[in-house]
Amino acid sequence: MSSRRNFILGSGMALAALPVAAATPPPQAAAAAAAPSGAAMDMPRQLTLLAIANEDGSETLGAKTPRGVVDVRRAQARLGMPAPLTVEAMLREGRAAELSRLVEAALRQADPKDLLRDESSIRHGRLFTNPGKIVCVGLNYRRHAEEIGVPAPRVPPLFNKFNNALAAHGCTIELPPPSVAYKFDYETELLIVVGRKARNVPVDDALQYVAGYCTSNDFSARDLQLELPSAQWLLGKSLDKFAPIGPYFVSADQVANPNDLKVETRVNGEVRQSWSTNDFIYNTQQMISYISTFWTLEPGDIIFTGTPHGVIQGYPKDKRVWLKAGDEVVSSVGQLGELRFRLA
Repeated sequence: MSSRRNFILGSGMALAALPVAAATPPPQAAAAAAAPSGAAMDMPRQLTLLAIANEDGSETLGAKTPRGVVDVRRAQARLGMPAPLTVEAMLREGRAAELSRLVEAALRQADPKDLLRDESSIRHGRLFTNPGKIVCVGLNYRRHAEEIGVPAPRVPPLFNKFNNALAAHGCTIELPPPSVAYKFDYETELLIVVGRKARNVPVDDALQYVAGYCTSNDFSARDLQLELPSAQWLLGKSLDKFAPIGPYFVSADQVANPNDLKVETRVNGEVRQSWSTNDFIYNTQQMISYISTFWTLEPGDIIFTGTPHGVIQGYPKDKRVWLKAGDEVVSSVGQLGELRFRLA
């Protein structure tokens, strides 16, 4: 038992010693060529996806293209071609190529107007509804650790959210009454979407297991997280709709380097966070490798990667103005799209 514990601690120290700049991702083609033996090869390529909230209550895929959004359910019915209707089905069933063929066929139609939708007319649904695991990494930016006055962690601190927290771009988060919580805070984060089964993954191979990325917000109630008789990170971060994600799932081949993306938060138009993932304490590869030491990651699992400095919790106590009903929060990460939600 003690030897296993020493191995894990030693692995964590080795992770901390790897500089982010030295972990530049390999070209996508090279990563695919080096894919692990037996792994599903049908990873998404050149796909930017959103979820459409339909009038019947279902949430199905749309594929964003320069000509508009291909309504996948509509195209599937019209063209008689099979295709997955959710991101999770695409990844778990290895059907990304099938989806790409449907999108290409829809765009080749002589008159594809009824298959294409203007994005402004779409009510966004949840990109993820039932991931096997929602893993979150805390305190993962150097400046953020400094602003709240704690040392950089020796290993990535892990916690989780539940599926009830999943929410869509454009959603409204209904805040609990003040008797439950009132210190609400934003945390814009890069979200990693797992595309292959991953267990004990070497750091250098980790990007081969990434299907894509999203903008996300690890919305938090700081009083529940930090001020109860014992720290309750899970409780403070897993209330209903406390994990908005979107508007897009962007396939990994379209992101040159996840460790060098601008991260920004605006509250009612005011910039609150503006930094970069190049300040990660543990970069994308290191997080995946470390997490896969403890759990088998499966296609469709998602990983929140931490937030940069600028959160309300990091302000001097006399300057903390917590989020409230009526506020609008806008999160962005690189070119992954702007995630918007309101509080009520």
